[in-house]
Parts: sequence; structure tokens; C-alpha cells
Amino acid sequence: MSLPPQEQFKKFLETSKEVLILIPENPSADAVGSAWALYYFLEKMNILPAIAFSNHLSEKFSFLPRPENILSEISGARDFVLSFNTAENKIIRVRHEEKGDIFNILVTPEKGSVNPKDFSFILAKFKYDLVIVIDSADLETLGKLYLENTDLFFEVPIINIDYKSDNDNFGQINLTDITASSSCEILARTFEETFPELVDKKIATCLLAGLIGATDSFQKKNTTPKALLASANLMNKGADQQEIIRWMYKTQPLHILKLWGRAMAKINWDAQSKLVWSTLSVEDFVQSRSKSEDLPLIISKLEENYSEGQIFMAVYNDTPQSSVALIKFSNPETAKKIVAEFPQNFQRGILEINFKTSDIFEVGQLIAEKIKILMTK
Repeated sequence: MSLPPQEQFKKFLETSKEVLILIPENPSADAVGSAWALYYFLEKMNILPAIAFSNHLSEKFSFLPRPENILSEISGARDFVLSFNTAENKIIRVRHEEKGDIFNILVTPEKGSVNPKDFSFILAKFKYDLVIVIDSADLETLGKLYLENTDLFFEVPIINIDYKSDNDNFGQINLTDITASSSCEILARTFEETFPELVDKKIATCLLAGLIGATDSFQKKNTTPKALLASANLMNKGADQQEIIRWMYKTQPLHILKLWGRAMAKINWDAQSKLVWSTLSVEDFVQSRSKSEDLPLIISKLEENYSEGQIFMAVYNDTPQSSVALIKFSNPETAKKIVAEFPQNFQRGILEINFKTSDIFEVGQLIAEKIKILMTK
């Protein structure tokens, strides 16, 4: 009889020395809270952890204690070995030299020269004993970290931690629960069932921050009794709910507030399709000193402030000749209908559509009309 996933999780950690934690591109509060908490949890187990993700991390998470070993790419994870059979001829000296872009390894044998039959190239094992993937329905969600390191995912055991219903269950261990509010809730429960004595104030704060972000401060429908119980347990461990809410919701960086103001100045509303949308030019980003990576937060603020809306869109120029529309949905059924019509890039609940035109208002009107037609079918 196989062990429950939590027990398997415990046994894997007890035999691991180095663990790689992976989260999606542009990670959410849930992904960040989970990864940060797991990092400090592993440190307390005397395991060497590393966190890797590509692209952007929102400044609103800057109040959380930042782990030291955060990577934007997986480099140095595996050695390339030159192997010599020295049964007949010992190696007495090894040195290297660099000539421009050429790196030479010079090997001196005890007798004569090295027989080519006695030497070979070997790819060593990855240095990580375990990969833990958080808040990702599939490996492709990890972006370039997956695409540039596919061998890693075939050779190193994977623990998959997620709550989304479309998760592929790609791990050797799948800590997945579609009834959970978040990955943080799953981790909080797992810690309590395995090593509860290791959860301190720092770990609890990271987990509660993720839970608050995932439930929109316990206002979303996914705020179940289990989520509230997990939050209460984390507060008992020292996590300060009010402090987290102050940082995540009441204190916004100046550039976000400026970009938000510019988006609000050009807001559009379609009552029939319940679409709220705005356009942002290159000048808007320059004047607010912000980046396109800040737009998911702006779209979330649109969602927070327009309770009647079901679809939220921002259109911006990614180059002087092209535009991008980012669309978020509050209703899953609406999302399915729209995404089926625009099957381009749909990740983390946001649909991205690219256009080869610089007229962002025209793009917005085009999509708005298309959505209106689709919503009446």
C-alpha cells in the first residue's frame, strides 16, 4: 500500500541535500508566499534550497524576508565530466588555459600520450536531489526555465504542489487539492502534518501573505473554512495579518499609483459584455516610470474597483509598431468562450493577444466588439 502524498513528501525531504523550488513567470502572491516559506522550511531541515523563476517580481512582496539564493536561470546545475581510465597510464597533471573564446584543458599522462580509448565525455548527475514545482498547472507554465532545462525534469524527482483543477499531475508526488484556496493552504497543511515544530513566524508570515493574496484578503469565493483555519493557525505562529494587508493592499509604490491613474483616465466600459478596459501608451509607461510587467496588478485593480465587470483588459504598445492586449476574466465560463476564439497565450488567468499595429485604441475597440458578439451567442 502506497504512502499518502504528505508522507512521501516527508520521506523525500529527509533524504535530500539540495532542492530546487520552481514557480511560474511573473509569480502571484500565492506562488511567492509558498516558495519563500518552503525555502526557509528547507533551511531549517539543513537542506540547501534555491528558488528559480523568470521575468518579473512585483515590488509589493518586498516586505517579505527575501531568500538569499534566488535564480533567474538554472546554471551550474550539472557538471560536464572528462573521464579517464588510468589503469594503464596514470594522469600526473591537469591544468587549463584560456585563449580568447577558447578554454583548453591540458592533461599530462605518466607515460607517452593518452590513448583516446581511455577517455570519454560524461554528463554528471544534476546537483539537485529534488525539484519542487509550485502553483503551476503544467511544466510549460515555468516558461524558459522548463524549455531550456528539459533534461532536469526527466532525471530529477518532482513534487508538484497546486490547487488548480487543470493541473496535469506531472510529479512523482502530487500535493494537489482542487478544494484548496491556494498552494499556500496546501503547504501550511502539509507542514502541520509533517514537521509542525519547524514553522516559525517567518515561515508563517510568508504562507499567510500568499493566502491573503490568493483569497483577496478572504473576500473571494475560494475562502473556505479550511482556508480560514489555516490562516488562524498561521497567525497563532506569529504571522501579522494586518501588517501583511497594509503592505499588499494599502501601500502601493508611486510608479504603480501613477500608472493606475493614467489607466483610469482612459477607462472604457461596455455594459452589454461587462467589459472594463483601458489603453496605455509608451508615454504612459515613461511618465509613470513603470513597465508592462506591472499591468497584471493594474488589471487586478480594475477588477477590484468595478464590481459589475466580468472582463478586464489593458491594451499597450510593446514596440512602436505593435500592440498587446491583456485580458482577465472573473467568470470561468466567460474565459473558456473568449480563449477558444483567441487561442494564443493564456497563462495564470490572463489571455495575451498580439497585434501588428500601433493603434492601441483601435485594438481595444476591435476586441471589445468581438467580445460583445461572442457574449451574445
